Amino acid sequence: MADHDNHLVAELRTSFGKGAARKIRAVGKVPAVIYGHGTDPQHVTLPGHEVSLLVRKANAVLELDIAGKSQLALVKDVQKDPVRQVIEHLDLVVVRRGEKVTVDVPVHVEGEPFSGTIFNLDAPTLSVEAEATHIPERLVVNIEGAEAGTHVLAKDVELPSGSTLVSDPEILVVSVSVPAAADLGEATTEEAAEEAAEEEIAEAGAEEPGADAESES
Repeated sequence: MADHDNHLVAELRTSFGKGAARKIRAVGKVPAVIYGHGTDPQHVTLPGHEVSLLVRKANAVLELDIAGKSQLALVKDVQKDPVRQVIEHLDLVVVRRGEKVTVDVPVHVEGEPFSGTIFNLDAPTLSVEAEATHIPERLVVNIEGAEAGTHVLAKDVELPSGSTLVSDPEILVVSVSVPAAADLGEATTEEAAEEAAEEEIAEAGAEEPGADAESES
């Protein structure tokens, strides 16, 4: 949701290219581009520290002050240095209050499944449609006490008021099962028993010829 904590002053920039971007980052700022709603792309510079805090939340909406004019923008893409994880560039999409947008929202699992079972998060995000300034930070799935064989589908996930599911409702989101290691252990025990039985039969067969030789002598 856009509020005063999301308010940033954006400076319009006219210099582009890798060299210009490096200079911007060298002074603790982040280059960004704003586009959408049929408007011409705007190239701006944002304060680096504030941006790094805001984009920790998925689908952050920024309230920008651009040359004295207020503009809401949804963070569409965050480009980071793969080694230092420093933000190198932001792609922002123009949004308006009351407008519906489609976004991928992270799924968060709460609770512990039944003893001896584990859960697997099969769909880490779900696509939902929500009002631009009321995008949910996450979707919560509670699996407290869930038994093996439990399947939570997209249609089973509770959505905040005003949000609508866009993803396929039959997508598997969370599943609960018995750990594979336990199954492998049982299989290994059975295989060992079968091998021991085969060895006993083989040893018995090997002893029979010797016994016949003794009886003939």
